[in-house]
Amino acid sequence: MNELETSELTNIPSHWQVSTMANETEFITDYVANGSFASLAENVNYKSEPDYAVLIRLTDFNNNYKGDFVYVDKNAHDFLKKSKLVGGEIIISNVGAYAGTVFLAPNLNRPMTLGPNSIMMNFKNGNTFYYYWLKSPMGKFLLEGIISGSAQPKFNKTTFRQMQVPVPPLPEQTAIASVLSSLDDKIDLLHRQNATLEKMAETLFRQWFVEEAKEEWEEIRLGSLVEVINGVSYKSDDLNPATTAMVTLKSFDRNGGFRMDGYKEYTGKYKEQHILKEGDLVVAHTDITQEAEVIGNPVMVIGIPKYETLVFSMDLVKVISKSENYTNEFLYLMMKSREFKEHCLGYSNGSTVLHLSKKAIPEYEMKLPPDSLIIEFSKKVKPLVQKQFRNQTQIRTLTALRDTLLPKLMSGEVRVEMN
Repeated sequence: MNELETSELTNIPSHWQVSTMANETEFITDYVANGSFASLAENVNYKSEPDYAVLIRLTDFNNNYKGDFVYVDKNAHDFLKKSKLVGGEIIISNVGAYAGTVFLAPNLNRPMTLGPNSIMMNFKNGNTFYYYWLKSPMGKFLLEGIISGSAQPKFNKTTFRQMQVPVPPLPEQTAIASVLSSLDDKIDLLHRQNATLEKMAETLFRQWFVEEAKEEWEEIRLGSLVEVINGVSYKSDDLNPATTAMVTLKSFDRNGGFRMDGYKEYTGKYKEQHILKEGDLVVAHTDITQEAEVIGNPVMVIGIPKYETLVFSMDLVKVISKSENYTNEFLYLMMKSREFKEHCLGYSNGSTVLHLSKKAIPEYEMKLPPDSLIIEFSKKVKPLVQKQFRNQTQIRTLTALRDTLLPKLMSGEVRVEMN
């Protein structure tokens, strides 16, 4: 390694050294760059049903490793021996719209193989510091600089190996990585706690209103319980910095729940009926995902203090109960059921973009439990929902802290104490 001499990395402490990704003897112990697997078709066959090894792709990372995996058999796993993963490796997508996306291989406690069009690497003294450095503004800037092509962006693997990176003293690397990973660990714990709370509420709903449903409960259509309000029609010119924000399809996590990064700041017109408050219920009426993962899904809105007003886009509808007895918690969990999802799929049409019929929600048929049972259920579930909201606030705070610290730690502007 050479002392700092490059103009590209001037914004780092003077005592940090510099290396290149190609300096494998001192720096990288493993490096694998997978191209397309098309030429390996005789040896690598994808399978949708669980088989020997999981094929780790960017799609799996985007789905928080909760979606449907693609698998390969043992022969393929052995054939791709250089691509085997154990968990914790740095992976970079190198082709397509998400070229340059950096993530860590998960720990799934089963054999894994690196998917096509990706790079995997391990660093000699651990991956954590360099994972965060590659995700820092400087790391992103340098990665973006080696991506070319518009129709099909490609990551230049040769140039990547010559890319210069900082090399702080090992104790400093460890201290920086510890600060950032501790924040991510807390964020991950809160996400997992929210998933558990969601599952508890869903299980309770299914037990009370599906498994223990009574024959004498009246069969009704949902339209007799709720009113459905269409969202705001807007133009791109209406999306400008503002204290009003629009809830959009991006607010829907494909695995369920409300995404805090889905807001679009909005300066266009809206009516009073388009205003949302925290806890309001909205449903996706449009879907651009290939597997219809979002259409018909409900979310309960979570607010952000910096936005004084929230509205919702034309791709969504707001569902308003006609009686305070039919709480948003009850309606939300009813709409999360597989029965409601299947009903919505049957009322969807379109090829590239799916649209949900205006009749879908009002015409959903269900057995109506007694009001007293719904009220009792809502009292049990509301604390679970409120805890999820509080956790989301903590997640937002911790994420902002991590994102603020990341560039400062990587530039040496903020130093960490070392034992």
